[in-house]
Order: sequence, then C-alpha cells, then structure tokens
Amino acid sequence: MAAAPFLLLSIRGEDDAADDEYRAVMRFGGLDEHTLRRIGLTHRELGDIDLSQWSGIILGGGPYTVSDDPAAKSPTQRRVEAELADLLDAVIAADFPFLGCCYGIGTLGAAVGAVIDRSHSEPVGPVTVDLTDEGRADPLFAPLPDTFDAFGGHKEAASVLPAHVTRLATSAACPVQAFRVGANVYATQFHPELDVDGLCTRIDAYKNHGYFAPETAQSLKDAARQRTVIHPMTILRGFVDRYARR
Repeated sequence: MAAAPFLLLSIRGEDDAADDEYRAVMRFGGLDEHTLRRIGLTHRELGDIDLSQWSGIILGGGPYTVSDDPAAKSPTQRRVEAELADLLDAVIAADFPFLGCCYGIGTLGAAVGAVIDRSHSEPVGPVTVDLTDEGRADPLFAPLPDTFDAFGGHKEAASVLPAHVTRLATSAACPVQAFRVGANVYATQFHPELDVDGLCTRIDAYKNHGYFAPETAQSLKDAARQRTVIHPMTILRGFVDRYARR
C-alpha cells in the first residue's frame, strides 16, 4: 500500500516563488509529486481537509503578516487566515503532524495564544540559530548542531510563548526561532526548505514587499552566498521520515 501523501499549503501568490518552494520541500524532504500534494491558498479555498488521508501538513511561508490590523488585510488574506485557524484547531486537537515554516510561527502561535508582534523582526538573509535544551532533546531537532546557520527574513515573530508550548530554538535577535505544541505540531521562524538559490529566488520575488530596500537585492544575495546553510533541511527530512505512514 502506498504511503499517505503529505500536504503543502502555500500562501504565495507569486508562481515562481510558490513553485520553487514546492520543489525545495520535495527535494529536501525526499518526496515527489505523488507523495507531496499542494494547495495554493491564494488561488483557491482550502476546502475540507480529512486529516486521516494525509501523513502530515506543511505550511510554507509568504508575504502575509498575522499581526497586521485586520482592516489592512486583503479579503484573500482574511479568508486564508480564517481557513488556517480552523484547520489548526483540528491539528492541535488531534496532535497531528504539522510543520509551519516562517509564517507558521504567526499562524500556529496565534492559535495557541502566543504574543505575535513586530518586536523581533529579522532582515532577509542568514541567521545563526541556537537550540535550547528542549530542542536538543526533540526528535526532529536533535540531529542538528547546537548552533547552525539558516536563512530567514520576517516582519513579525513570537515574542512570548504560553507555558504549554515548548521553545526549541532561538537567535540573538529573535527569542523564538522554533517551537512545538504537544508532541507533533511544529513551527520554525527560519526556513528549513531554503538554500541560497532558493533565497535568491525569494529576494527577486519579494523585493517590493517591504522586507528590504529594492536596491539592496544584489547585496543581500552576495551576503547570503558567504554563508553555508546545510543543516535546517534536516528538519524537513526528519519530519517526512518520522511521520510518513502507509
């Protein structure tokens, strides 16, 4: 019997960035088009998700910011966030395998009562991440070095976690780089699917979205190529290996 597929949820309206994200999750997760399906939430409604039909759910990053004033959000963003809130309620209740990447910190954090604000934004590019003691003991994060480089870039972050949530990683500028809810529900602030080529694709796609001054795009790419980012992808492969089920 074939393994139940994983589901990638995308909030990227830019096809080049969305396609690159899908290919990266397949590559680093050891998946293919049969074992990783995707729904582009900016193009269609989520619909009913029967968790029993999936091995796990991965939520990609994108330009949405959960903590923005609802009045400033587009109708599409408000719809997507309402759909994700309902899905996450079910995911958390079932302790169902979930990995939210970057935007996942905001969506999952909001669902569990974390404080999500702009106090700890980080510029686009490499960031040095440190595991907490809990991270070193976590089955997905334990294979990583205690300190490793990753790629990120975000306007909002979790500044305070509720007591029942386990913080797994931190960085100098951002206190919550990863956390876990229950045993199987995860979110990372950095991008576990992102290598330097992927970051350069994102820089081109989002240079006019307020993450950085557009004229600095090339210098950001040059700076990213000075760092070796190889460890975050271990999380994706570990997630797939741990939760793939037949």
